[in-house]
Amino acid sequence: MQGSKVYVGNLNYATTEDDLRTLFSAYGSVTTVNVIEGRGFGFVEMSNSDEAEKAKEALNDTEFKGRTIKVDEARPPRKKFNDRGGRGGGGYNRY
Repeated sequence: MQGSKVYVGNLNYATTEDDLRTLFSAYGSVTTVNVIEGRGFGFVEMSNSDEAEKAKEALNDTEFKGRTIKVDEARPPRKKFNDRGGRGGGGYNRY
């Protein structure tokens, strides 16, 4: 794993940032936690990539608060603009 930030998916909607901090702290030092409310996922950043890998291996496909969670390396945010610098939309402008 290259980064120290992991994606945590399939969370129970009642999961809090403190819940994830407690869960992941068993595998190292937790730097930041961000739960996306009402979406069932969040992100946990560990102090280094080794700790993030250890947490991923230990927690992926395990049950937490009644749900089987998915833990994987976080991907960079999606680019919000198309390759031409615009906001997408498609089609051709005739004028």
